[in-house]
Amino acid sequence: MQQAKISFDENQINFLNMYRELGFKDKSSLVRSAIQEYIRSVEKQKLIKSAKLYAEMYKEDSELQDLTNSAIEGWPNEVD
Repeated sequence: MQQAKISFDENQINFLNMYRELGFKDKSSLVRSAIQEYIRSVEKQKLIKSAKLYAEMYKEDSELQDLTNSAIEGWPNEVD
């Protein structure tokens, strides 16, 4: 695993020093977990933004709405 030198303010250091109480084996695992959580958050925000853009496009495109409606017409198929 690669190492990096980073700086923290006093509040962040105090938080890092609570790593055991937070269930981590060391400060590094706490920081890695926080970074992974942040990555997930950023990816989620990208998906939300993308979904909103697609929803806007869909709302303004009557041809696409018609195509979608025709594709779902009669779905799910009724069982006789």
